[in-house]
Amino acid sequence: MPYSTIVSPETLQQHIDDPRWIVFDCRFALDDTERGRRDYRDSHIPGAHYAHLDEDLSAPPRADTGRHPLPDVARFSDWLARHGVGDGEQVVAYDDAGGAFAARLWWMLRWLGHEQVAVLDGGWQAWSDAGLSVTGDVTPATPTVFTPRPDRSQWLDIDQLIDAMDAESILVIDARAAKRYAGEVEPVDKVAGHIPGSNNLYHMKHLNKQGRFQPADAVRERFAAVLRGRDPGEVVHSCGSGVSACHNLLAMEIAGLPGSKLYPGSWSEWITDPQRPVAVGRED
Repeated sequence: MPYSTIVSPETLQQHIDDPRWIVFDCRFALDDTERGRRDYRDSHIPGAHYAHLDEDLSAPPRADTGRHPLPDVARFSDWLARHGVGDGEQVVAYDDAGGAFAARLWWMLRWLGHEQVAVLDGGWQAWSDAGLSVTGDVTPATPTVFTPRPDRSQWLDIDQLIDAMDAESILVIDARAAKRYAGEVEPVDKVAGHIPGSNNLYHMKHLNKQGRFQPADAVRERFAAVLRGRDPGEVVHSCGSGVSACHNLLAMEIAGLPGSKLYPGSWSEWITDPQRPVAVGRED
């Protein structure tokens, strides 16, 4: 049975020697972009390959894009194939940030038509706390063939976003922490605030104290308070650069609310044009 949202450490441990289960370590830090790679080299889940947010899960940013543009489909597909991801493999992604970076890889695989991908519930911390095996050895990948089937309807570019907002046909949900959304602090981008009309739902609120996802009913109730009766297909997720927004997409899938979309450019792309309006304060 394929896993398409989250998977427990115990389940992954049962499949750790299965060659059709491909694991990716997505640990990363925005303020130290090599920390994740250092941590991976020190210790990781056996057989895991490292996925670097800037190098593997994003294209180089330009002056008119966000900080983490989507990579070229052919290049990303080749990277997946070189790391053993074929059309039938079960992929599991993990990090040490509540799943925010792992969810980026989860969403990208689904965007390319690969449904058999899950985030490790609780991530590196849950794996370590369970006393499961770790290693510093790097396991060579067995290259295969990956067939991308990109679904362009899974995301909106800036022009589509603006048109949909003007038509009031979408609900934008911003996954950043409340203070960043409100413009009270901004540790990363040059301008503080949020896209006017967007709602705020901090992605980390979906996790319990142990860093695992809360029950589906609790997650669904939290989203219901933001959706206010709107269809999940009208929801577009944003954040700082299209990364933690994927965590909210994952949470909606867990809650049984499929069909929402991603705005990959997010806040860091929105502010590249000084003519675009900026909102501050808490609108919701």
